[in-house]
Amino acid sequence: MRESHCAVITTTDSLDGAEVLARGIVDARLAACVQIVGPIRSIYRWEGDVQSDQEWQCWVKTSADRLDALTEHIKKNHTYDVPEVVALPIVGGSTDYLSWVTNETRPV
Repeated sequence: MRESHCAVITTTDSLDGAEVLARGIVDARLAACVQIVGPIRSIYRWEGDVQSDQEWQCWVKTSADRLDALTEHIKKNHTYDVPEVVALPIVGGSTDYLSWVTNETRPV
């Protein structure tokens, strides 16, 4: 495929928050699909202390050319001060699926 795609990972502190964020992302056509996984346990350093919290992980499938807009959407609509936004390149996969991702992430 000539189109470039990526999977973006972010986390939220609740299932409801993950669903609201995911629906907003898909409604805005910034991703074709968001899968919510959880709960998971995250261990991280924040403001000098090691934290341990339950979170829900969102896997966002999108076209690489929508990444900047998706990142801004997550930052604007997330409850965290510094939300996780990590993009991983998709280097292969089903041509039909990746075409669907491209089509679903085109602005209308």
